[in-house]
Amino acid sequence: MKGLLLLAASLLAHNAIAGCTREVTVPVSANGASVIVDGQNIKGIYPDLLRAIGAKAGCQFAFTVVPRARQVAMFTSGSADVLAPASRTAARDKAGTFIPMINHRAMLISVNSGRAPITSAHDLLARRDLRVAVVRGFDYGEHYTALVDELGKQGRLFVEVDVIAVARLLHAGSADVTIMGPTLMAGAIRRDQRVHGLQEKLKAEAIAELPWQQSGAYISHKLKPEDQAALREALDKAGKSNQIMEGYLHYFRADVLNDSVRAR
Repeated sequence: MKGLLLLAASLLAHNAIAGCTREVTVPVSANGASVIVDGQNIKGIYPDLLRAIGAKAGCQFAFTVVPRARQVAMFTSGSADVLAPASRTAARDKAGTFIPMINHRAMLISVNSGRAPITSAHDLLARRDLRVAVVRGFDYGEHYTALVDELGKQGRLFVEVDVIAVARLLHAGSADVTIMGPTLMAGAIRRDQRVHGLQEKLKAEAIAELPWQQSGAYISHKLKPEDQAALREALDKAGKSNQIMEGYLHYFRADVLNDSVRAR
């Protein structure tokens, strides 16, 4: 009898953590403090969170490093199980279930040169002397996409593979403005000596066409229903507990977050 009780307890303990039926694939790209790629070591706010919830939910994550545009393409095509971090978009909703973690907004970031303020997309489009750099694969909604498309038509757009490439353009004076979350830029600058000192020279401006948005993680519809349910429960619990916001506060001063990141 004692042996049967021990076996039952063991099975219950196993079932309590057997949340995923297979390894969960998570392609990532360097993304400020959200995802930090240090050689073969992948860490940062989102990888750290996924590993923490995986241990509790019985899910194992396999991380691979790819460019941001490929990361998004892999998810939308169904060859990746999780996309994080990610803003919510209609196109991505077709491929997966969105779990909000924080609220954030993209801003105009530039080297402070004393120029007149920019408060709208119209202002930016009218300032044809300003060269704009963005990261391929970033998506902050329809207004962002329309703005970037128009800047491309004007011939003043640089499209780069990652945030540090944009930071180097700003540092060299080859681009004047970028559009992204300030924490992404701050995180990239902190890790690259080639742009040392750039952070202190930057200013961020909010524009009406880039409002606050939810940011978090997508779970692919291609996963088995039981795997989707396990991940959804674990990520939703983490989102409600503000673990991601705590991660941001670990990596950044509060003044860097004030205008661009806030709790869910």
